[in-house]
Amino acid sequence: MKIDYDAIIVGAGAAGNIAAAVLAEAGKRILLIERGKRRTYAEDGHRDHLRNHRLQAYGFNTGPEIDGNPRVFIDQQGGRHIVKPHQDNYHVNAAVVGGGTFVYGGLAWRFHPKDFRMASTYGRPEGSSLVDWPISYGNLEPWYGKAEHEIGVSGDGNGDRNSGPRGRDYPMPPVADNPTSAHLRAGASALGLSTFTPPLLVNTVPRAGRGACIHCGSCVGFPCPSNGKNGTQNTMLPRALATGLCDLLTETVVEQVATDDRGNVIGVDILEADAAGQLTRRRICSRIVILSAGAIETARLMLLTRTEREPNGLGNNRDQVGRNLQGHYYPTVFGLFEEPVQDSKGPGVSIATTDYNHGNDGVIGGAMLADDFVMLPIILWKSGLPDDLPRYGLAAKHFMRDNFTRIAQIKGPVHEIPSADCRVRLDPEVRDKYGRSVAQLSGMTHPETVRTADYILDKADAWMRASGAVRTWGRKQTLRLSAGQHQAGTCRMGETPETSVTDSFGKVWGHDNLYVCDASLHPTNGGYNPVLTVMALAFRNAERIANLL
Repeated sequence: MKIDYDAIIVGAGAAGNIAAAVLAEAGKRILLIERGKRRTYAEDGHRDHLRNHRLQAYGFNTGPEIDGNPRVFIDQQGGRHIVKPHQDNYHVNAAVVGGGTFVYGGLAWRFHPKDFRMASTYGRPEGSSLVDWPISYGNLEPWYGKAEHEIGVSGDGNGDRNSGPRGRDYPMPPVADNPTSAHLRAGASALGLSTFTPPLLVNTVPRAGRGACIHCGSCVGFPCPSNGKNGTQNTMLPRALATGLCDLLTETVVEQVATDDRGNVIGVDILEADAAGQLTRRRICSRIVILSAGAIETARLMLLTRTEREPNGLGNNRDQVGRNLQGHYYPTVFGLFEEPVQDSKGPGVSIATTDYNHGNDGVIGGAMLADDFVMLPIILWKSGLPDDLPRYGLAAKHFMRDNFTRIAQIKGPVHEIPSADCRVRLDPEVRDKYGRSVAQLSGMTHPETVRTADYILDKADAWMRASGAVRTWGRKQTLRLSAGQHQAGTCRMGETPETSVTDSFGKVWGHDNLYVCDASLHPTNGGYNPVLTVMALAFRNAERIANLL
């Protein structure tokens, strides 16, 4: 068997591009495969100021393509729904070089030390799959610092009184205050809450040959016009390619992980289309395969790869692959003020408190609370208007015209309590345009998640009112499947193959050369945006792999 590469990485997103850079800079030959395109703002972004991942009804400014990529969603009554990427319950993630980091807002939170010890801290609720991580905050702290400095985070390292200890400050100062933060800071002070400027993967000063944020407001959901938002596509991928040891293959689908007659991993099988659209299969061999395709697609790829040794999918002899799917519930409160409180200058998010992340009476965990990125008027109309206001007609138009600049919001991602029944399977009937079984999504998070979300909603409402809002509104959360852009947990790391899919470095149990490197590894998903944790784990685990190759 001819070995083409030292490592093949499937998925050029938040983790995959980091792994590629670490391995290539260590002298390893790498093939990085991405099903999406390699896009730039100059080529695509300047023409599209509507489609984004917060307004999915209009489609996306990244992949996946709406046609040919269905999933099946099983509702609480057992009903089957074939859904497309732009429809509810698909739980889409960006398919593009850079993954979600190409269009994210860039909140760069470290998980709290207790986030790694949720079961030890709170106990395990009946019916849940809540566990501790096999590593601690202390194990990951140096890698958090590396991610912050290698990719670029702005913030105040001394601002968060509730955070874990840190070895060094952020490499850039925080973003500036705005009218919203001035109001919310006064309200927080009245309630005795500590506040600070959230950390962001955004340049507040020119850095690494790229400019600073120009405050355009096209932040979350869009590529950055100034290239001042730091994703892995404009930080780590260029480093990987500059070595001459990393090949990037875009718009390419991996059919399955390739195995030999004994079930050992030997590379990947890819599908390529000729000029006439005819698909052909090609096998590419490597010493190691790293799956970085996101929690749903990584699990799907493992389930698609069946051998005599593992007839239910790679690493799945104990029925763990695809379980514990989670994301984040996002309780949100809107507040109407008498005077303008937002100016639509980006990034928008400018103030946060972590006082409710832990230590709350009667609930498990909590959430970080912050204001939000600049919101498009059409997104406010779609998802932020009061329930008693008509969506169409003069009343809606007058409300939007008179009040858009006078509305602020507070929101935060709550600690979800995972359930083993919330999972990814292969659907037995539906195929994608390549003939592969599609992902079937089913189950619900644990009811404790709803209790925590309701608690956080009340705290956000109190903060908004204390800040001077004359009217507030929000929506209670309901028990449901959760995944979305913060999808995680389907190949959780652990200490034993009976209850996990990989070890603490992402190596799949039963295989010496198959790794998972994305949020699939997360046993729990924290009360923060998870991307910095994904990045820190990628640096840590890729260095381990480089030392083994």
